[in-house]
Amino acid sequence: MRLVVFFLIISFITLGCHKDNAQLQPDYQTMYFPPIGSNVWDTVSIDHLNWNKAAIHPLREFLLEKNTKSFIILVNGRIAMEYYMNGHSVDEAWKWNSAGKTLVATTTGIAMQEGFLNIDNAASDYLGKRWTNMPSEKETFIKVRNLLNMTSGIDDSKQLVIKENLNYVADAGTRWAYGNVFQKLTEVVSNATSIPFETYFNTKLKEKIGMDGRWNFGVIFTIYHSTARSMARFGLLALNNGKWENEQIINEKYFKESTNTSQEINASYGFFWWLNGKHKYMLPNNQTIYPGMLIPNAPSDLFAAMGAADQRIYVVPSKNMVVIRMGNASDPLNPDFEQLEFDNALWVKINALIK
Repeated sequence: MRLVVFFLIISFITLGCHKDNAQLQPDYQTMYFPPIGSNVWDTVSIDHLNWNKAAIHPLREFLLEKNTKSFIILVNGRIAMEYYMNGHSVDEAWKWNSAGKTLVATTTGIAMQEGFLNIDNAASDYLGKRWTNMPSEKETFIKVRNLLNMTSGIDDSKQLVIKENLNYVADAGTRWAYGNVFQKLTEVVSNATSIPFETYFNTKLKEKIGMDGRWNFGVIFTIYHSTARSMARFGLLALNNGKWENEQIINEKYFKESTNTSQEINASYGFFWWLNGKHKYMLPNNQTIYPGMLIPNAPSDLFAAMGAADQRIYVVPSKNMVVIRMGNASDPLNPDFEQLEFDNALWVKINALIK
């Protein structure tokens, strides 16, 4: 009898220990957000994800050969893979190039949700009349929305955004063309809010999700610089449709509009976000319409922030995944993303890892 009681006591203790251990184990299926103001970031192992270990080395070699400086994969917000190479480090900032346009679109949406502006109003409501070199009756057609989806009708051949370069090519909404005129949105936000754009951005977005970094408002280009982990924080916000933990930073309806087709000319373009899985796409610097998906080798629900020299934030909702790539151009002779060869080749490597 005493022996039976002894085994029962041991069984209860063992079950209790197992229960306590189970409670201590993180639930990797839940969404994780790294704490604000801390370098702490939870990880998840390749073993736990049941990924193909044999594919790690080929992926790393590809990244190294393609001039990558930082590469991160998040799954449910946790770091599954993080590499720094070619002289880069976790604490070093790098330029987002045009991937930073998505920061401008998000900040514009925040200003709208706070009642400072309406993207369906004329841009001249916030920039003043005669902000372009277009005939006044053509200028009035341009809405803030047209600046967000690249259909302003303004000549895209000149990168310096000054009035004399903002010439008429087509009526607003009738032509998609990738150009630097998006920079006027920083003025729209600052004029509408009466707060300098970077100050408003810092308060309403950057500090809310714990990003580091700064804007460089150059003569020609407006570019954000940050660490790869800060880029990953923004990607995580995007994965969660503008929500960070329990706070909706950017209205979900606006954010979903940003990451869906914004006009019918280029089906693969939202509000500065590039969209996979559509039936056609256009690319910067030409008016060609290409049939098929933007990145055939990537998941069809992927959307991405994309910048010159292959700066990338890939967001894949179906896999709860964010992928970050920063560095020099994979092909120094072709620094722009006009063919997307790098993207397709990279996703072959990623698919071999995660399948």
